Amino acid sequence: MSGVASAQSASNVTLYGIVDAGVEVATHVPGGNGQTAVRMNSGNMSGSRWGLRGVEDLGGGLKGIFTLESGFDIDTGLSGQSNRLFGRQSYVGLQNNWGALTLGRQQNALYDLFGAYDPMAVGPRYSLNSVDSGFNGRADNAVKYTGKFGGLTATGFYSTGRDNNGEVPGDYKAGRNFGLGASYATGGFSVGAAYDQYQGATSALSDRAVKRAAIGTAYDFGVAKVFAGYRWMRDDGIASVATAASRNNVYWLGGLYRVTPALSLTGAAYYTDTHNSDADPWMFVLSADYSFSKRTDAYLNLGYVRNKGNSNLGLSGTGTAVAGENQAGAVIGVRHRF
Repeated sequence: MSGVASAQSASNVTLYGIVDAGVEVATHVPGGNGQTAVRMNSGNMSGSRWGLRGVEDLGGGLKGIFTLESGFDIDTGLSGQSNRLFGRQSYVGLQNNWGALTLGRQQNALYDLFGAYDPMAVGPRYSLNSVDSGFNGRADNAVKYTGKFGGLTATGFYSTGRDNNGEVPGDYKAGRNFGLGASYATGGFSVGAAYDQYQGATSALSDRAVKRAAIGTAYDFGVAKVFAGYRWMRDDGIASVATAASRNNVYWLGGLYRVTPALSLTGAAYYTDTHNSDADPWMFVLSADYSFSKRTDAYLNLGYVRNKGNSNLGLSGTGTAVAGENQAGAVIGVRHRF
């Protein structure tokens, strides 16, 4: 009894979140004959969210941890991530000096690492996430390890059913998702790489997979910062047995300049090269961000997508522009962290 009692210690739970909303004007939006749209968007620079994070000291350097994080659209009040209560993250685990082992719905390695290598920090729109939503990937039913050792961060996870699916008796590959990654930072320099793979959700498709590998780097000079990266992808055709395999590469480059401690300017270019296709779009973004405080900032994002062939890439992602049409857009908004 005394041993159990001595292990009891103080615990704490933190309420946190981000609310982000803006008004956008964008051309060649699908619907309404591809006309210009004026609309309010939730989550332009950061996805709007609220969450609970808890930690308890169990003694001997061991801690119990959990995170419950809910995404939502601030313009409508609706839950995000397919109407999940805690769709962004929901996990529980243990942590010590060797890292954390957690179980639940969790971010993949691309999401964990590549916010540091995208000039737009893999925001919901006008960013690397627009080009490939896999950089905001999450997996249900996941066991995950994360460790930080000086400048080195390592992560790996395995999911028995990625998107509330899989876990088929007799077919362990159906809906399976796994990945790993590592990053290293020293001084102003940082570099990272990650791999992600998930299988088809049914037994008929479980031998097919979508595979991604990416590498990114950044260097911070103090007043300015530069970014570059590359992502390879192969899709064996997991949508249906009739879907053909496809491959594409994404390249990006950008920079950030701190005009004052409060004002920063960012520019980025993203190019997608699709194999055996002329659908190879470019996306260009310029952003200005002004911080009123550590918690509140205002932003202006300008973007342009040059579509080729039947490409329908928009500033908010694939399918958000009329196929074959270029898209120009601008959004002005406010973000608050708590």
